[in-house]
Amino acid sequence: MSGNLAVIVVSNTDAYAGAFEALCRADIPSVSGKNVLLKPNAGRAVEPLAGITTNPEVVAAAIDFFQHQRASVRVGESPIMGVTAAETFEASGIAEIARKHSVELLDLDARPARTVPVPNGRVLSKLCICPDVLEADFVVSIPVAKTHMHTVVSLGLKNMKGCLRLKEKVRLHQIDRPADFPPELKTLDAAIADLASVLLPDFSLIDGSVGLEGLGPSAGSPKQLGLFVAATDCLAADAVAAHLMGFDPSQIPHLSLAAEITGSSIDVAKIPTLPADLSPLVDPFEPAPTELSVEYPGVVVHDCDSCSACLSTVVMLLERYHSQLLDYVGPNRKFHIALGKSLTDIPPGCVLIGNCTAAKKAQGLFVKGCPPVPSDVLEAIKKAK
Repeated sequence: MSGNLAVIVVSNTDAYAGAFEALCRADIPSVSGKNVLLKPNAGRAVEPLAGITTNPEVVAAAIDFFQHQRASVRVGESPIMGVTAAETFEASGIAEIARKHSVELLDLDARPARTVPVPNGRVLSKLCICPDVLEADFVVSIPVAKTHMHTVVSLGLKNMKGCLRLKEKVRLHQIDRPADFPPELKTLDAAIADLASVLLPDFSLIDGSVGLEGLGPSAGSPKQLGLFVAATDCLAADAVAAHLMGFDPSQIPHLSLAAEITGSSIDVAKIPTLPADLSPLVDPFEPAPTELSVEYPGVVVHDCDSCSACLSTVVMLLERYHSQLLDYVGPNRKFHIALGKSLTDIPPGCVLIGNCTAAKKAQGLFVKGCPPVPSDVLEAIKKAK
């Protein structure tokens, strides 16, 4: 143990060694005899080292570290709708690590959620949280360093959204905007900050072995980074990681809002770090585009309060089938896609993605699902046209 309260940053191309060193150098309280829950980012059934899910070697390092501290260690996840925790753990390589270390994997959705009040929440009054998280003595958030189309970055605080049961995660994308809510803010950002006010992890280990840039959180490009950020102040860890990714933490709304609630600083100049000079380690990420139609010519995306699951479906649909979709153009010789719960004015002939668009199905081609998969969307378009 280092005996300091700094945010630790380690540069190492060996994911296990880098993560283990970061843990050893961080100021972690005694966890001997305690129940430690590791919460990686394993929300999608994708292969490891794609920058989408936590590197299994980083999870292995965390298991070894906390077992050496004589803690009882478990790994838990509540994935996106449409896949199970067992599927995501297997695909990500985390299940194999757990078997080697005789560690229990928890499907956080297996037990009924507990309703937790959110005192003084900006947009939330309560949350349905998976009970295993609430019962753990020490919760470790182990996210991937990646960009996000809705929240700029996805790091330790955002990763805790995977502790909400089933559709509760989707609900955070669907909150009605309060009358006095600042127009420049998204309710999702406020919801993440509200979540942090009642479920801040005890420790963050941010996996920057292979990050994700561009179309995050699931359709971007892997970025070899080789950095690991660790701290008991999880908001400070997010701020430092965002800085290393080339972003100004003060311009990331959910971090700014969480700082107001928790009293933590996100001014990297005021956060003690080891090493003190981070400038040689900064490696800017390509930010997520704000308009998919710019990325995909001939396509117009109408997005109003969608969740990342349906947005990922749209991104993957465009990545895989963009040229085929242009055979089914609509108004103004454009292919129109709509998603999100708050759609208003959309042109006739839109392809409506996901159950949240059902109220508008008379105005276009409705493809149900939460979310639907890209191949089903393409098949529905072909049949309809």
